[in-house]
Amino acid sequence: MDDAFTVDDLIACYQRGVFPMADARQDESIFLIDPERRGVLPLDSVHVPRRLARTVRADPFEVRIDSAFDAVVEACAASGPGRLETWINNPIQRLYSQLFARGLAHSIECWDDDEMVGGLYGVAHGGCFFGESMFSTRRDASKVALVHLVGRLIVGDYRLLDTQFITDHLEQFGTTEITRADYRRRLGRAWNIQSDFYRLAAGAAGVEVLQAISQAS
Repeated sequence: MDDAFTVDDLIACYQRGVFPMADARQDESIFLIDPERRGVLPLDSVHVPRRLARTVRADPFEVRIDSAFDAVVEACAASGPGRLETWINNPIQRLYSQLFARGLAHSIECWDDDEMVGGLYGVAHGGCFFGESMFSTRRDASKVALVHLVGRLIVGDYRLLDTQFITDHLEQFGTTEITRADYRRRLGRAWNIQSDFYRLAAGAAGVEVLQAISQAS
């Protein structure tokens, strides 16, 4: 895929159920993924493990919304222990920065004073949120960000949280795999729903987020 691939093309990809990846950080090419089975986290049956719920309730981090989107993507693209390579290359970073500028991408960040210690980012359209990547340099920081994301999506009346794939990390929250056909049906129903990513106030406490999740389950 060359430089002619635009942010509008990227939006069209999400609408038809595919998403971009790269083979490596330094590889400038992008290819599209259309998995036969898709990971989704049903927003009406999210499970927050008990220990993590205690951590979220204690508010160990300041959770910010959209305050450092590009820095979150950069942190997700960085290599680290157990991850020498990444699928986030420079063209992907540029495209998602453009999505953010249009209000179609968001980040959830965990801060300890002036240090960002974890976070995630993803794409939002209608009632859909497509989780892209997360990072953590402090225990539970990315998990706290995910719980805050889930609460925000529930309050904002989102209908689909796409995790792309299923991992042990995500499975503990209730993530499940569905078929490509089922995913596309859900995507079609949620694509044009009127949702509001900012309905939950910025700086919402962990207890408020957990209440939103428990009320939806």
